[in-house]
Amino acid sequence: MGDKRESASRRVQAHASPRVRPPGHPAAFPGAGRVPRVSNTTSADVTEVATLAHDLRAAISGVIEGKPHAVDMALVVLLAGGHLLIEDVPGVGKTMLARTMARSLDCSVRRIQFTADLLPSDITGVSVFNPQSRAFEFKPGGVFANIVIGDEINRASPKTQSALLEAMEEHQVSVDGATHALPEPFMVFATQNPIEMQGTYPLPEAQRDRFMASISMGYPSRSAEVDMLEHHAAANPLDAVRPVTDAAAILSARRAVGRVYVHPALKDYVVGIVAATRTSDQLRLGASPRASLHLLRAAKARAAIAGRGYVIPEDASALAAPVIAHRLLLSHRAQTTQASTVDIVNDLCATVPAPRRT
Repeated sequence: MGDKRESASRRVQAHASPRVRPPGHPAAFPGAGRVPRVSNTTSADVTEVATLAHDLRAAISGVIEGKPHAVDMALVVLLAGGHLLIEDVPGVGKTMLARTMARSLDCSVRRIQFTADLLPSDITGVSVFNPQSRAFEFKPGGVFANIVIGDEINRASPKTQSALLEAMEEHQVSVDGATHALPEPFMVFATQNPIEMQGTYPLPEAQRDRFMASISMGYPSRSAEVDMLEHHAAANPLDAVRPVTDAAAILSARRAVGRVYVHPALKDYVVGIVAATRTSDQLRLGASPRASLHLLRAAKARAAIAGRGYVIPEDASALAAPVIAHRLLLSHRAQTTQASTVDIVNDLCATVPAPRRT
């Protein structure tokens, strides 16, 4: 399998397009003439990322029909090194999207069903006394995997939910004074039901802030639902899903995403979008600096998936709502008008001037 990946990599490099400066290239933004071009990303790098994303999208879309936006956001978060939260009513494919993504990757996967009686040690692990060695041995919990599917995460108590905080931010777990590193790559793919439903607890603000993005699946279109009945009624669609990449390739793609060029003017644009949420009279809690970092990383992943080694303003503005909205709290006045944080973020984006191409 390794030989096949190497051959595919050579083919991608052989057909990589030459480096050109199309409209929107980083050097086309104001001030670029005074800022040296420091981009370590080659055309082959981003072409490999784009090819990997294409293969994953094809594998996932064979199961998740009619939801291209949800699939694309999952790919962005995966390649940006973040965690994804999916909130929607039961039965619309939240867990199926997570499981399909996991099946498409040749790496370790653990699924944790969050319930009211789930304990923090079930997630992180516990030290157990071994009478033969007369010593305590650490037994890893469900979080020790490359892909962790947290199903219905808001059905567990806040105490249990908080067991994920260290793992999601630092990729490690501390138990009984000892620190245990998690495998890389590491991603939490969590689903939750709307908080109005019975048996749910709202996620603490600190935990929502650790998710790079939050999306909603929504109901499928009529034609997509008919196709689902046609293709999936007789058999489990997951049975046909085969891995199209592995953990090493994901890590390599993440490194390439990290080298995508971002002009200083675009960094200021990202900060401007996030800062606008902190002064809005419709919000009583704005986005944190972590939101700025997540938005920048997600924009770089979106650029690489599109085959670009540089970020353009549309990469940030298109991802602003899924990356920022779930971190915000509405003001009391906004709650009475039934405003949504997604609409507020979109409105704020329209007020922040984007860098102009010259």
